[in-house]
Order: sequence, then C-alpha cells, then structure tokens
Amino acid sequence: MGRKKISIIGGGQIGGVLAQLIALRQLGDVVLFDIVEDMPQGKTLDIVEASRIDGFDVSLKGTNDYKDINGSDIVIVTAGLPRKPGMSRDDLLTTNAKIMQTVAENVKKHAANSIAIIISNPLDAMVTLFKKITGFPAGKVIGQAGVLDSSRFATFIAWELGVSVKDVNAMVLGGHGDTMVPIVRYANVNGIPAMELLEKKYKDKEKASEVMNAMVERTKMAGGEVVKLLKTGSAFYSPASASIAMVEAIVYDEKRMLPVCAYLNGEFGVKGYYVGVPAVLGAAGVEKIIEFDLIAEEKALLDNSVTAVKGLVVDMERLGF
Repeated sequence: MGRKKISIIGGGQIGGVLAQLIALRQLGDVVLFDIVEDMPQGKTLDIVEASRIDGFDVSLKGTNDYKDINGSDIVIVTAGLPRKPGMSRDDLLTTNAKIMQTVAENVKKHAANSIAIIISNPLDAMVTLFKKITGFPAGKVIGQAGVLDSSRFATFIAWELGVSVKDVNAMVLGGHGDTMVPIVRYANVNGIPAMELLEKKYKDKEKASEVMNAMVERTKMAGGEVVKLLKTGSAFYSPASASIAMVEAIVYDEKRMLPVCAYLNGEFGVKGYYVGVPAVLGAAGVEKIIEFDLIAEEKALLDNSVTAVKGLVVDMERLGF
C-alpha cells in the first residue's frame, strides 16, 4: 500500500500551513488546489524546497485543475472567504455557499471515495451543503470545529491555572459560532476538575465561577479575537493544526475520540443535522458518535446551539442552496 493522497482545496493561509504540516508529519502526498493561477504551485515549491532541511520525503503538487485531486483518500476543504472585522460567520453564508457548491461538485466527480474534512465557514452550513451535493455517506463528511474550540478552551484554562496545557482536557460541543458549548463540568487537569482547582486558587466559589465564565466567553469569541488583532484575515495556524489531528486519526486509524462536526441521527435528541459532538475517528471517518448524559443546563445550551445551526441551514435553503 502506497502513501495516502491528501488533497487540500483552497491554497490560502490555512491551505499553505496544512500542506506544510502534512509534509512535516509525512502523512501522505499532497495536492494543493486553488483557482488563483500559479499561487498553489508557488506555495508547494516553497515547502518542498525545505524537504532536505525538514527531513520529509513526500510529494507536493500545486494545481489549478480539479482533475489532479483524482483518487484522493482525504480531501480537506478550506475554500471560501475568511471573516473580516465586524463580519459575522453568517454574513459569509451566500458567498461561501456558492464556492462550496463548485467544490463539492468537483470532489464528487474526481474523489468520490474520499473522506472530506470541511473547515470553511460558516462551518455547520458548509458541511451540510457539501454532504447534500456529494451524497457521500454521513461518516465521510466531517467538519473541523470542536478540536480547535476545545484546544482554545484548554489553553485558557492552562494559563489561568499555571499548568502545562498538555495535562488539560476540555471539550466544546455544538455549532461553530457564538452559541458553542464549552462543557465546564468535564474540564480537568489530569482528571482533577478545573473548577475544583479554580476554587482552591481563589478560595471563593463565586470568584472561581466568574473566572471560568470569562474563559468560556473568551473561547466562544476566540476566532473573533484573532480576526480583530490580525485586521486582515482570520486564524489559520490553529485551524490547520486542529484539522491535522483529525487527518492523523484517519490515516493511522487511531480511533481517537475528538469533538467534530458530525451528522446526528437521533443522538443528543438531534436528527438530520450536523452538530459538534464527541466522535470516534478512524480509517472509515466518523465511526461512532459518543453520547453522554448532559445536565439540564448543558442540554439547554446545546439545544440553543442546535437551534442556531438549524437557522443557518434554513437561511442557506432560502438563498437557494
């Protein structure tokens, strides 16, 4: 069995970092597609010219022709306009739905057996549209959101508690937007609840709750915070790394339990929608949704998030997609 073929649709900021990370980790041969002439060719040439230094030996190809994604094992879709300051994820809907339509038609035509990871925003709507157009099995169309949102949440907890982020476990569910649901109850440092450690630090339950709530809010708005600071685009290093965690789980059949945007068929009381939930990721894509009991407050927050996702899908259908 040869190396996996991993195609990236969209050669912008995220696409370039993805191509480099795949090469550095030798996860497979890379095809970087973009409609901008010569740009993906330039990026892949730049990356591959460091192969001797970085010690990787995979093939990288930049292209403006969808035919080159033929026979891909994994397709990662980053295509779409990034958010600009003051722009909500929903503002992006019409523009990016048009782009996604073309992408999905071409992936269906040239890479019908691939597993697709979607990064484009507004995420929940874009994954839904891609699945609708391609008709791929639900487990082979996955959105990247929860891995990134959970990493952001874990980072803030680590900073606050003065511990290594490697020891922090945190999980964010729901839509990839302002209604996402960081699950505070299960956030922990090597098994010790983060809330317990915060209460010890502040010797005051109320203050600990206040600090945790601030971290939850910062997690929800983390993408916007980066957009505001960059002024000319949106986050790209962290979304690329989050997608690579998913790619590795699939390539190496790791059966990792990761929060991803997956199609629900009754789990968590949701049927027929893509929502961020914990799932087992392996060679077949999403192999299992992991359901767990939510307390009333968490369930209400998740239901609210699902309502927002449904609203996005309705808006997209109203716009003719």
